[in-house]
Amino acid sequence: MFESYDLTLEDLKSKSHFRSIRHFERKNGKYIYIDGKKLLNLSSNNYLGFADNEEITEEFLSFAGSKYTFGSASARLLTGTLPVYEELENLISELFNTQSALIFNSGYHANVGINSSIAGSGDVIFSDKLNHASIIDGMLLSKGKFFRYKHNDMENLEKLLIKERKNFKNAVIVSESVFSMDGDIANLKQLVELKNKYNCILILDEAHAFGVFGKKGLGVSEDLGILNDIDLIVGTFGKAIGSMGAFVTGKKVLIDYLINKARSFIFSTALPPINIAFSKWIIENKLPYTYEARMRMLNLGKKLGSESHIIPVIVGENDKTVELSNILYQNGYFTLPIRPPTVPQGTSRLRLSLTADMQESDLELLKQYL
Repeated sequence: MFESYDLTLEDLKSKSHFRSIRHFERKNGKYIYIDGKKLLNLSSNNYLGFADNEEITEEFLSFAGSKYTFGSASARLLTGTLPVYEELENLISELFNTQSALIFNSGYHANVGINSSIAGSGDVIFSDKLNHASIIDGMLLSKGKFFRYKHNDMENLEKLLIKERKNFKNAVIVSESVFSMDGDIANLKQLVELKNKYNCILILDEAHAFGVFGKKGLGVSEDLGILNDIDLIVGTFGKAIGSMGAFVTGKKVLIDYLINKARSFIFSTALPPINIAFSKWIIENKLPYTYEARMRMLNLGKKLGSESHIIPVIVGENDKTVELSNILYQNGYFTLPIRPPTVPQGTSRLRLSLTADMQESDLELLKQYL
């Protein structure tokens, strides 16, 4: 009965493509501990060090006391909405100067829910070729049609818009701001120009930029001064904020539409109130004081040849990528091999993810292996 599954797993192993869950002892700041070994953690999205921080946790729990429970036991549209949820959504709207906001349980929930519902029958989505799997999965579930333009290629996107836009009622352009596996940044100003020129809705996923870019930490769109030009901005609490969950913010008509149509929102039990409160507390009390640390982190990324705090080291073949990962492990660095389908075939890589507490000296030994 299970022979086909066994054969599939054996095939993955033979191609250095097999994945397994790693078991860690603990995490402490920029370090991770495995089998008694202390390693610099270069595979974390904990960009500002808020997650797993004992002092932060103690400070928050002292503030929170017993005001917030550890379970919601209901979807938001049933009995799963308490004041703290609306307080966080209002805070997001105020920060981004938008009309409305909506919390999702994760970035994956947000992108699947948005992209599966925003384009219905007779509509179309134009998506960057290297957009995250959650965006792709959402489009696959959509009743609309979608086209994937060449990565960050505005000329290719415009050609598609010229050819296809007239054939559809509503059109959506969707892109990440900081691309999670390449660390490069979308040409957002041109995306805004094209969305205006061809009457499209622009959705921007700021998952890896929220909490990192911009004076207030709102993302690349804040950095470029184009917040008001984007129709829907997606961000996560599970990366730089060190919590869990995600949000989308923008025009009220679109947020109301998602409340009524995004199945990943409608049919999911709400995140625990304690978690929502933690996200709000971090954004209000910790994020405003991180600007200098964030700039140091981004400057270190630039020194290493990236546009952001994510540095791709493209190896190509799966087995050689795994081998390099193991060599770095033996020399005090924890960085996981990234292989298809996460990245295109033949571009297996190590994805070095910087955090604000890392120094250039931490990476000196690493350079000789890359």
